[in-house]
Amino acid sequence: MQKEIIISSTASQNRVAITEDGKLVDFFVDHPEKSRMVGNVYLGKVARILPGIRAAFIDIGLKHDGFLHFSDIGDTLRDNLNFADDDFIAEPEEEETKKPQRGNDEKKETRSRQYPKLKKGQEILVQILKEPVKGKGVRVSSSISIPGRFCVLIPYEKQIGISRKISDYKERKRLKNLARGIIPSNCGLIIRTASRDQSEEALKADLNFLVKTWEQIQEEVKKNSPPYLVYKDLSTTISVIRDLFTPDVSNIFIDSKKLFKEIRSYINTHQPELLDKINLYKSSVPIYEEFRIEEQIKSIMTRKVDLPSGGYLFIEHTEAMSVIDVNSGRYAAKKEQELNSLKTDLEAAREIARQLRLRDIGGLVVVDFIDLEEDRNRKKIYDELKKEFKKDRAKIAMLPMTDFGLVQITRERIRENILQSTHEICHFCNGTGIMQKKSSLMHEIDRWLQRYKNDGNKHSLRLLVHNSLGLKLREGPFSTIKKLQLKYFVRIKLEEKTDVNPQAFRFLDAKTGKEITHDYL
Repeated sequence: MQKEIIISSTASQNRVAITEDGKLVDFFVDHPEKSRMVGNVYLGKVARILPGIRAAFIDIGLKHDGFLHFSDIGDTLRDNLNFADDDFIAEPEEEETKKPQRGNDEKKETRSRQYPKLKKGQEILVQILKEPVKGKGVRVSSSISIPGRFCVLIPYEKQIGISRKISDYKERKRLKNLARGIIPSNCGLIIRTASRDQSEEALKADLNFLVKTWEQIQEEVKKNSPPYLVYKDLSTTISVIRDLFTPDVSNIFIDSKKLFKEIRSYINTHQPELLDKINLYKSSVPIYEEFRIEEQIKSIMTRKVDLPSGGYLFIEHTEAMSVIDVNSGRYAAKKEQELNSLKTDLEAAREIARQLRLRDIGGLVVVDFIDLEEDRNRKKIYDELKKEFKKDRAKIAMLPMTDFGLVQITRERIRENILQSTHEICHFCNGTGIMQKKSSLMHEIDRWLQRYKNDGNKHSLRLLVHNSLGLKLREGPFSTIKKLQLKYFVRIKLEEKTDVNPQAFRFLDAKTGKEITHDYL
């Protein structure tokens, strides 16, 4: 399998695509005007404490205060890992201990029952865990994690974690012994997947860089007052290189000289043996067209996704959840319905896992599969989803399929999904995807004129509408606009403009030019 990272850079954004044998498996968008916030460390101040929701709000100088849940105060190494290894590759190795181990859920529950020692106005160092989404503020933690190329430094922890992707026992033992020899006092350490087969010198160099970063953070805290940004993490593009440019990647292609130099500089500092894999793309053909990625990117922006057997997925987003409907397409009328439904559902399961990852869809996801009669077939769908979700770096939980063919999935949301980061809400339909019929708008105009006349007005009016509505109002030999003038005995000058909202109309007093639309709505 040939794994490649293809980076397209323009003045407005950087796009990072990861492909396996030419097939898009991961996609990231980096907006220079809206920089990545996850990983930033702030010196903040406790603004409010709300025991009812077991949380506090921290003033860190942003538009909205940061949300600090009590369970994110003083987390252990295991709980920190999901942020610290932002790409979700690594998992900590459980430390041997003579004490009985409590389950994760039990530990979290115990922590959440404890009332943290916080008070209003108190200074606190926090790190952003999740980007702001849909008007909500960022989520923060008081546990700081500083990720590097090979390891992650966790100040005030004393455990060592090793990525589960490093499965070889001898290699795990070697890395653990190395970590014990280089770990600073009063710090925890996570050994990342990229550390496999790395020398002690390489790990030491990476750790020294992280220790210096932590020392700089402490110095900034001493010198400044809250709210203050004491540490800014890497950009999305460089963080992807840090986390995902592993030895199994065959090549990186970049179409920007500036970004090419920036990435080479970073890799030269941390893993110079990979420099030969970094290539500057010089062709006049757009890079994503050359690598046949453009069409694949366009497909993840649409609601409909085709399946190989003729079925398709339909993906919808609501405020509460994302909903995916599986349809059989041309297979619907064929014989052996159970087998055909199973085939389509299995294809859908693989594609759903891929789409969640590509589109970076987080939160609650409900999938409506084609109904299956046999329990063993439902289990096959569940097992297929579990297998495919292992490829995802995000934390995912899932319930078995119900009798109605529904599967409930939760996927950790770190940032806006791809659709939210590349699109904006339509100001005509306000994101509903539907628009009022012109007949309904003309009905509203009629009711407006009725209220206007009932108020005793006799002034001439100017009616401003979009061209498409104006065409409908003027349609026919005895047009609607003429009927309205005769019905209410008022002169109306119809003005059509392309810059008027197609879903609205505006009335102005013809004499004074004053807008009076809202007076009679």
